[in-house]
Amino acid sequence: MPVRTATATWEGALQTGKGTMAVGSGAFSVPFSVGTRFGDESGTNPEELIGAAYAGCYSMALSALLGQHGYTPEHIRTTARVRIQQVEGGFAIDRIELETEGRVPGIDEAKFREIAEQTKTWCPVGKALGGVGEIVVTARLVS
Repeated sequence: MPVRTATATWEGALQTGKGTMAVGSGAFSVPFSVGTRFGDESGTNPEELIGAAYAGCYSMALSALLGQHGYTPEHIRTTARVRIQQVEGGFAIDRIELETEGRVPGIDEAKFREIAEQTKTWCPVGKALGGVGEIVVTARLVS
């Protein structure tokens, strides 16, 4: 299996410095700073990238689990909201909310929600995020 890479650089002091995060494939390189992480400045932050990774992994894993149950999804869309909070001793990601919607012929809402809940820790990124205090899944079917 392949090993994926990413690189981050930081220049300067925490409050006035700036950095860049890049993925090994060259698909993107983005700026980040205290302002992009804790304020409204343009750029990204580690939590946003964790959210993107989890949403992508989750959507693929949900498709796989639905397939194992005999359903073929036409469409899955997942939004991840990653919350970072100041805690004793620093900061922590204490909650991730996954909101997923799917168009899946032949499944009922209860079964879709059941499989969606199983998926949150079945995908590799979800397993890696096991230390997050709370991961909440909201799932709904769309037509």
